[in-house]
Amino acid sequence: MVTTRFTADDDGDLDALYQDVAEADLQPLWLLKGLLPEQPNAMRPHVWRAKTLRHLAERAGDLVGIDRGGDRRVLGLAHPDLGGLPFATRTLWGAVQYLGPGELAPAHRHSPSAVRFVLEGSGVFTLVNGDPVRMEPGDLVLTPSYAWHEHHNPGDEPMIWFDGLDLPLIGNLDAVFFENGSDELTAYDEVPVSRSEQLHGTAGLRPLHTDPSLAQQPGEHRHSPLMTYRWVDTDRALDTMLAATGARAAAMRYVDPLTGRDMMPTLRGEMHRLLPGHRTPTTRTVGSGIWVVHRGTGASVVNGVRYEWGAGDILVTPSWTAVDHEATDRADLFLLSDGPVIEAVGLARTETLPHRQAVTDTVSA
Repeated sequence: MVTTRFTADDDGDLDALYQDVAEADLQPLWLLKGLLPEQPNAMRPHVWRAKTLRHLAERAGDLVGIDRGGDRRVLGLAHPDLGGLPFATRTLWGAVQYLGPGELAPAHRHSPSAVRFVLEGSGVFTLVNGDPVRMEPGDLVLTPSYAWHEHHNPGDEPMIWFDGLDLPLIGNLDAVFFENGSDELTAYDEVPVSRSEQLHGTAGLRPLHTDPSLAQQPGEHRHSPLMTYRWVDTDRALDTMLAATGARAAAMRYVDPLTGRDMMPTLRGEMHRLLPGHRTPTTRTVGSGIWVVHRGTGASVVNGVRYEWGAGDILVTPSWTAVDHEATDRADLFLLSDGPVIEAVGLARTETLPHRQAVTDTVSA
């Protein structure tokens, strides 16, 4: 065994080495602690309360107008572990958007993909590549990458919805593009059923011929051709699944009706229903998630901390955190995750713990 002896001169030489390394824009791997952790560097869970979100969105509605200088009245979820960045996780953007009575948000498009999950209000529609899509509570609306979209509220009540985007991921890939559309907005006396629903809104049936205006280029089938998933259909499917299985919980994934794949190549959407008193098994999954409580009350235990929630609350579960849910009364939770990306790069991993985790602390609603 060889023993190396260091002298004072060695220390001086080492300091000089580190200075020269730094000036050359290099970093020595042997000093980079935590670069390769034994498991993901999980952020802390975090919850945003519906009461606060609604109150601040309404105040913004009174004080901040929609014009070309702003385009959208959106409050982004800024996770406190991300140093002030307006991101819910390292890969997912989450936000609440407020559109007041009579307001119109002009068209734009961007490379990040987006979904809208409607929380409150009625009568709004969004135009996705010229296709008018009505929005009602519990509906999920897609605005895929590079799709033109504008929002209209011809009614007399405001609407609040959850926005979910892959913006942090696309930003880290240095692939964000944005383009404003025309200032001319399309007006409708009555909003028709969207073409995407007419063609692709029937479960189990695939059209042999499609509207050319909805077609993607050959080899570019990237997202679902169905731009909205109606709550009435999701609700019915969950009830039917519970009745058929006799289970105390059910979950459905929003998929491309043509392929069965996820609705977006970078975003996964699911709806989870829990019956009163049921607590799910504790699992850990690679990839982060944003849980939006559509209705009901209950709690999620994340790494031993119990987070109580109610309708409109939003909870982030970071990658590889132990998670389970329990309903106080019948509850529906929408989940947005980065699952498709994790699977595409071969890093998918899920573990179900042999026992439900113990609760060490509680964050009350």
